[in-house]
Amino acid sequence: MHNLLKLPVAVALACAAIAPAWAASSIDQARPLDPRGRVEIDNLKGRVEVRAWDRPEVRITGSLGEGVEKLVVEGDRDELRIEVKYPKRSNNTEPTILVVQVPLQAELEVETVSADIEVHGVASRELSLQSISGDVAANGAPRRASVESISGDVNLTFNSSEVEASTVSGDLVVVGRLTGEASVETVSGDLRFDSRGERLRKFNAGTVSGNIAARLALADAGEVRMESVSGDLGLELPKDLSAEVSGESYSGDLSAPGAKIQREDFGPGSSFHQRYGDGRGEIRLETFSGDARLRLL
Repeated sequence: MHNLLKLPVAVALACAAIAPAWAASSIDQARPLDPRGRVEIDNLKGRVEVRAWDRPEVRITGSLGEGVEKLVVEGDRDELRIEVKYPKRSNNTEPTILVVQVPLQAELEVETVSADIEVHGVASRELSLQSISGDVAANGAPRRASVESISGDVNLTFNSSEVEASTVSGDLVVVGRLTGEASVETVSGDLRFDSRGERLRKFNAGTVSGNIAARLALADAGEVRMESVSGDLGLELPKDLSAEVSGESYSGDLSAPGAKIQREDFGPGSSFHQRYGDGRGEIRLETFSGDARLRLL
């Protein structure tokens, strides 16, 4: 009886000794990098979190998921590539978590499949974030930013002069002190854009069935173009707007301050053209069955 009682204890101790071999492997590596160098990160599933700091080096922490082949870190002080290598059959692998600290002004490119992406505080000349089914959240002051996700949501807060962002079925939010040019689009997700009073030279927004709500100011002789198939368009601009504004829709409703909506004599279709201020800019709103509304605040 005495020996039998010891058996469960022995089994438990053996399992505890083996368990760390099954668990995720911890990561803690550092590499030197020029403050304006370039960092590329590639991870299939899990999460990639990037944070800016003031050191001329990259530090990688986190954990490799069970079944992952290895973490590859290669390159030099000018360019560094971080890639999670998976076996050819990766169905049984566990998610990998990467936490990467990079120099504040380093260029950054992150690509994932089903891994979420989080980026905090970067001021890159070039920022590129791409995911297929992962969510993307980023904040900072990149000079130029390009962000894409297929089925994930995208939430961006930038102080930037050039932004491109798109989703297919996810929602898209782009806010911040945005100047210069911005191009945003979705297929079925909703889209919200707010330049926080900054004046844009060019703004393009498009959707198929999602709704777009945009608030911005227009630079002198600036251009705005918004298009939709069945989604609604909402555009808010300051009362001191100087632009020629036109709108067209096949079956949706149109509205703009002071504008007279022209309707086709035979069949569907409506349009308007209205001049505000000196008419130096150009704004065009187009929908098929969605509504389009301009407001001056």
